[in-house]
Amino acid sequence: MKNNNNLDLIISGVSSNSGKTILTTSLLYYFKNQVQPFKIGPDFIDPQFHKIVSGQDSVNLDSFMMNNNQVKWLFNHYKKNINIIEGVMGLYDGEDKGCSAYGIGKLLDIPIIVLLDCSGSYITISAVLKGLLEYKKDNTIKAVVLNNISSKAHFELIKNILKQDFPKILVLGWIKKNLPSLNNRHLGLDLNDLDIIKDISKDVLQNIDMDILHTLSYNIAKPISKDYPFDKLTKVDKKLAIIYDKNFSFLYYDNLNFLKEIFQDVVIVDSTKDDVILDDCDMVYICGGYVETDQAYHNIKNSNNFKKSLIKHSKTKPVYAECAGLLYLGNVVDDKKMSGILDIDFSLQPRWTRLGYYYNQSNIKGHCFHYTKAIDDKDGFDKLSKKPNQDGKVGSWQKDKVFGTYLHTMFRNNIDIIKERFLDEL
Repeated sequence: MKNNNNLDLIISGVSSNSGKTILTTSLLYYFKNQVQPFKIGPDFIDPQFHKIVSGQDSVNLDSFMMNNNQVKWLFNHYKKNINIIEGVMGLYDGEDKGCSAYGIGKLLDIPIIVLLDCSGSYITISAVLKGLLEYKKDNTIKAVVLNNISSKAHFELIKNILKQDFPKILVLGWIKKNLPSLNNRHLGLDLNDLDIIKDISKDVLQNIDMDILHTLSYNIAKPISKDYPFDKLTKVDKKLAIIYDKNFSFLYYDNLNFLKEIFQDVVIVDSTKDDVILDDCDMVYICGGYVETDQAYHNIKNSNNFKKSLIKHSKTKPVYAECAGLLYLGNVVDDKKMSGILDIDFSLQPRWTRLGYYYNQSNIKGHCFHYTKAIDDKDGFDKLSKKPNQDGKVGSWQKDKVFGTYLHTMFRNNIDIIKERFLDEL
């Protein structure tokens, strides 16, 4: 293997389900314990996979929720010698909102590897690649990997066409159709079994030239601004409890680190283990995740000590809760009893209620993805909308110092949330 001490790569594709997660997972395992994973966009699930596979927390790069200078700072703050960034949907998807694999590649000047699904096709693959290359000519596409290849002859046929049509684009190799390690398995269900991940990585990378892959990163040293493009908060001598566990697992890694920078003491409380919130905690943050499904509710329904401690805390001290945290603050989700701290009843719907990027009434940018809704939202406020200053639907509820919202956001560039919900309340 050729040694390249500056390996920055974005893995993208034509669409969702094009093989991005398979290739990203395989590369993260291959470089485990020396790689920094990133995820483009607001997703919480893929970063959890990244951490299990690589041994390193994954960082979300979201150029909708943060501006360009802030995203640059975030990448430079967390980057290592080897950085693998998983894209979102297809290469250009999300560009209308200002956050796409194309946009992040251009912003950070990072090479993009595109996965091309070659099922039942060969010459047409060249037309697809031509479209990707010409749609935005300032893209950073430097290489392709051919996915769902039926045989080596199939690969050679497409490779020769692509080399003839696009001599500057590297064809790194191919992933065989119906790999044994993926047969009858769902990747997300097996990630805790590293032996399976090892087999998957070996199979996926078997026909990919890793030496050529190492030549992709640009060798030009990229200037890094030392300016901190965020408002600053002075560290406060207060103790924050974060409810973070397999139920409440939606926590942006940078949010966690930012909270540790702001509060003198940060402790993690596991609701599924019936941990209690200690009396010396000044405030509580409940992450999003799952509490409304049968399995998730089973994990927490008997956590009575945790529930009592949260209720006690909420009577005099601040609580900030996102999504599943909001649900747990309510009375019920259908027939599932919650804490009853907020007088709201929720119901699980057959399809999502909100999906995508949203603004609140203060024009704070965030992300929502939930299948529940309040049966009666008359006591709610802070309407969430798809466009700024647009009349949306209620997305937040508050009682005294207790606040819950469906909106997930990033704290470092929205310090008013911390000041208003935590610091000003003390």
